[in-house]
Amino acid sequence: MRQFKRQTLIFGRGQAWLLVTMFVSGVVSEKANAQYWGGYGADPQHTCQAHVASQLPQKVLWSMPVDLNPPFTGADLYVHYASPVITAKNTVIVTVRGTTSDPNVFQLKAVKGQDGSTAWTSPLTTDYILPAHNWIPVCGPTLVSGGLRLAVPGAGGTVYLRANPDRATGAVTQIPFYTSLTNYKSNQTSFNKSVFISTPITADADGNLYFGYTIQAAAAGAPANSGLARISSAGVGSYVTAATAAGDTSMQKVIYNCAPAVSVDGTTVYVAVNSGDFGAGYLVALDSKTLATKAKVRLKDPKTGNDASLPDDGSATPTVGPDGDVYFGVLENPFPSRIDRGWLLHFSGDLTTLKTPGSFGWDNTASIVPASAVPQYQGASKYLVLTKYNNYADFGPPGDGLNRMAVLDPNDTQVDPISGVFTMKEVITVLGPTTDPRFGARAVHEWCVNSAAIDTINKCAIVNSEDGNVYRWDFTTNTLSPALPLAAATGEAYTPTVIGPDGAVYAINRAVLNCCVKK
Repeated sequence: MRQFKRQTLIFGRGQAWLLVTMFVSGVVSEKANAQYWGGYGADPQHTCQAHVASQLPQKVLWSMPVDLNPPFTGADLYVHYASPVITAKNTVIVTVRGTTSDPNVFQLKAVKGQDGSTAWTSPLTTDYILPAHNWIPVCGPTLVSGGLRLAVPGAGGTVYLRANPDRATGAVTQIPFYTSLTNYKSNQTSFNKSVFISTPITADADGNLYFGYTIQAAAAGAPANSGLARISSAGVGSYVTAATAAGDTSMQKVIYNCAPAVSVDGTTVYVAVNSGDFGAGYLVALDSKTLATKAKVRLKDPKTGNDASLPDDGSATPTVGPDGDVYFGVLENPFPSRIDRGWLLHFSGDLTTLKTPGSFGWDNTASIVPASAVPQYQGASKYLVLTKYNNYADFGPPGDGLNRMAVLDPNDTQVDPISGVFTMKEVITVLGPTTDPRFGARAVHEWCVNSAAIDTINKCAIVNSEDGNVYRWDFTTNTLSPALPLAAATGEAYTPTVIGPDGAVYAINRAVLNCCVKK
């Protein structure tokens, strides 16, 4: 959904709940089954890749709400819903927001992917409290240690770990990242008013957790400033403030919804920080063990040289390519000089080299496409990147409402028609199929996906549209599958798509998660 539709500031709240709590006594030693779709972007690099053949989405096998009290503003819905996580045994774990009486409580429900039947007899209700926000941010869980555990955001900056996500029951562990559990419990009310998790959780290959946190009030024993937290696989917490990570005292926090990304070798964590909502900021590279800063780069608009705008209403996260390059989406400055398209900035892994940007970045996480998955590609790059490529008509020309998805060559260039800047070369693009007469006779509904699932076997991507349908984009023929209707057309904060271990396709439309399969 276009970012310019701003809403009144809301303060999150939640319910307290009682859990069995314990410290993690050591590193997990049990050999785990490989997790399948671990969290946002599928893996710690956010490649969004599935390695099974997806099913052609022709019917909805089952569906379930992800919001029991969706806060519609007219026909629009300003909520970033979490990516479902899926184990190798096809247990689908979904974050569900709200009840009919309280819109800002969260619970985790688990169902069997093959039929949607209940996998856990009792949902895992978290006491997670939303930070102060405009658009509602993500409460984003992740699978840990190869799927042995599920990590869930909790109140007061704590994380709950549920053992055995494939089983009906599992022990739950609570871990604060900045103090002991005993001290947290003794001052829980104060900590819960002070510390808030503000991004999805990312787990690396060794079971260490990373997430952004926000400080909204002083509390003795809590961090004084917002930043990035780490909980080791042994349950030991640490953190670095945004200002320290960037070496700039004006930096306030990790950008909301910006799930940290981990380098291919596991030694580096990438995250973006800003000076406030729609403020300036940096992409920082941190040592994955110590959180010491290894590199940083000020995020700039490639056309104007101004500081790029970094809104908390988006869900852009860093993507790490197979060669270690890093991609991150930003908004243009001045806004809306690029009709709200922003830029996909592109850096070397050490952040010292600014490479060719992509021509769209707003609220978007790039997906990695093997070059071999696009047979017509004749270039030298070993992989390509897929992004949303909307061309919003809301601000007038050059916006024309011809909204597309695009596969881009990160190492070749073309002249961007809007700015005249050299940008990543388009390899293939596909136009949205459904007309949207609100914006002119030629306009089509915008694409509504922030991390598009890539099927490397069938050479295609799963893409969601605000027309209420989900599609499979075939790279070989550059065509869309027939529309599978999921909901009425809805203006939405962009949502992820996912492919399950049985090839089922998952898409969120109008606050409902749909499991889509072939007939």
